[in-house]
Amino acid sequence: MEPQSSGGTTSEARWETARTDDGVVVVARFHNPPLNYMTGAGLTRFGELVEEWADPEVRAIVIAGGEPGVFITHFSVEELLGSLGPMAERGPELNYRVHAISTALNDLPKPVICALNGDTMGFGFELALSADIRIGQRGDHRYGLPEVRLGLIPGGTGTQRLSRAIGPAAALDLLLRGRVLDPEAALERGLIHELAEDALATAERLAATLAGYPRTALAAAKRIVYQAADLPLASALRMEADAAFRAKVSPEAAAAMERYLAVPPAERRAWLEEGA
Repeated sequence: MEPQSSGGTTSEARWETARTDDGVVVVARFHNPPLNYMTGAGLTRFGELVEEWADPEVRAIVIAGGEPGVFITHFSVEELLGSLGPMAERGPELNYRVHAISTALNDLPKPVICALNGDTMGFGFELALSADIRIGQRGDHRYGLPEVRLGLIPGGTGTQRLSRAIGPAAALDLLLRGRVLDPEAALERGLIHELAEDALATAERLAATLAGYPRTALAAAKRIVYQAADLPLASALRMEADAAFRAKVSPEAAAAMERYLAVPPAERRAWLEEGA
């Protein structure tokens, strides 16, 4: 991968992006040593990156931390504390910005994978919850939303995404206690999808695999899950039927089914399993 200058930041916080040689997978790594606190400038640049990833040539995205042992620890408390005066006048402007970026990430018609290669708390974990797939990394790391310990609550979609991911009761247990979990406990509770010795390498391999899948089907599956989550079942099923039909009649689907039929029957289960 060839690194590209991220630009657009005014502090130590910066995003470094790189593409695979074929250009279809983007890896974005956040740097703000030593603890990788997110900042306003870093958030602004991330919003710009999400817009850039709408490029049809990009088929999958991986987000990771760029400092040893850290994904994103949390949002800079120094910056939050210093902005309390102006924030009181402007209202929840920062929260709305985060909500918009999170929604834009969900609206991307391609997989977004977070490689939680270190401590991931507060805003960092909210960002991870906004991704489609979360891969944790074995080690002495902590994941979670400890905001109540600082007199705050997760305001960057965290309360809602957490409760939708694991249910209200389980979410309240974590939120009210301000609990943070090690990677194994996070996997057991359903906060992450997979544990790996090297989360970034695993995420990159998965992104390369998904980038080779028919893009119409991936986009449809992602869209229907996010858009129909809060609809009555009958309405959601109508959306599913329409999305399934559109995927089925796409040229990519016909080509993929023909590839499957070309596999000897005795090898087809292995072929289906291989992509997972």
